[in-house]
Amino acid sequence: MNKTGLLLFTMVMGLVFSNCGSTNSENTDSNMETKDSNEMAENSLNSEEEAAGWVLLFDGKTKNGWHGYGKSETGAGWKVADGTIYLDAENKASWNEGDGGDILTNDEYENFHFKLDWKVAPGGNSGIMFYVHEDTSKFKNTYETGPEMQILDNDAHPDGKITKHRVGDLYDLIASSSEPVYPPGEWNQVEIISKDSMLEFHLNGVKVVETKMWDEAWKTMVAGSKFKDMPGFSQYQKGRISLQDHGDNIWFRNIKIRRL
Repeated sequence: MNKTGLLLFTMVMGLVFSNCGSTNSENTDSNMETKDSNEMAENSLNSEEEAAGWVLLFDGKTKNGWHGYGKSETGAGWKVADGTIYLDAENKASWNEGDGGDILTNDEYENFHFKLDWKVAPGGNSGIMFYVHEDTSKFKNTYETGPEMQILDNDAHPDGKITKHRVGDLYDLIASSSEPVYPPGEWNQVEIISKDSMLEFHLNGVKVVETKMWDEAWKTMVAGSKFKDMPGFSQYQKGRISLQDHGDNIWFRNIKIRRL
């Protein structure tokens, strides 16, 4: 090969390697951008959620938007740390007393899609109640009006031995169809969807309960439950969402809702 040919060959190969390097760099940058866009910070909404009308109910820093049942603020037993709102049951008297007590959203909801993450201490018990009617002149407790999605350490808590009292159950009414739950100390994701009387519970991406509320079958089911002597139970089709103080340490994060 003469000098002219050698020079042309060198220039061509230089362009090839330069383009390959540029492409790899661009692909790397593109992959990084894609990864970053798919990773959401805790207690935040992405652009798709914002467009769909989702609203954060916990900002990860304060207890704004929540209050104790029949109170203007939450009890001191409910604390915020490390991006979670949690019940510090070590420093309260007993279940639903002292500095604790169930906490509720300031707003009421009718048709909604609700999400949160929870983790419970070993042997712990808690729950998520909805359609809570806050009228302390008639009802002393949230559970007198609001149905509940059970949160529980099935293996260590006594309620784990009771049908319809296990994790993911519509408490005392419908047993969950499966139990795709992670152990105490690990995060679980739940969804509660209620629209036009149809109710669904999802646990870690699996639908575990589906039923219709307020029809004759529902009324019969309630009449056969521990709520049969509570005339206000599940009578309200609009109400607050409540996080339960059952006397055990419980943590929540990524609490959000969308009206339907």
